[in-house]
Amino acid sequence: MSRNVRVLRCTPEDVFEVLSDGWLYPSWVVGASRMRDVDERWPATGSELHHSFGTWPVLIDDKTVVEECDPPRRMVVRARGWPIGEARVTIDVKPRGDACVVRIQEEAVAGPGRFVPDFVMDPMLHWRNDETLHRLAYLAEGRAQRPVGPTSAEQELAGADEAQAPAT
Repeated sequence: MSRNVRVLRCTPEDVFEVLSDGWLYPSWVVGASRMRDVDERWPATGSELHHSFGTWPVLIDDKTVVEECDPPRRMVVRARGWPIGEARVTIDVKPRGDACVVRIQEEAVAGPGRFVPDFVMDPMLHWRNDETLHRLAYLAEGRAQRPVGPTSAEQELAGADEAQAPAT
């Protein structure tokens, strides 16, 4: 079982904004290459993401199913990637001051991957999930830094509209 931890400069809610947008899955999950469909109920327990992994011409279609979701603290999914197998991935998010700590834990639960010894599997999963957390950090921290009010371009357009409006 592989465990990775990273401190993100955002809130747990920012992290769950990313996790709750199923269409972003291939943007932060290493190995996922495209989305085919996202269940309307995502990330509710039992909802599914239909994704592909690999690269052309060897793309394999599969899915990920939510086993547990408690925003903004925890999400547990069962990620399928046959013929390799299935993994249970647990993401825990805890606030820490102005930031949060995100831990991702992954273990093979079905298929051939279950029989690979930990000393072989863990270094590969650790590298993969380190990059996964790196990508998740970019998305969640980027959302946290977005402007709350109108952008300067929107303010300029609003000012131009007001200047062109006929005087009454």
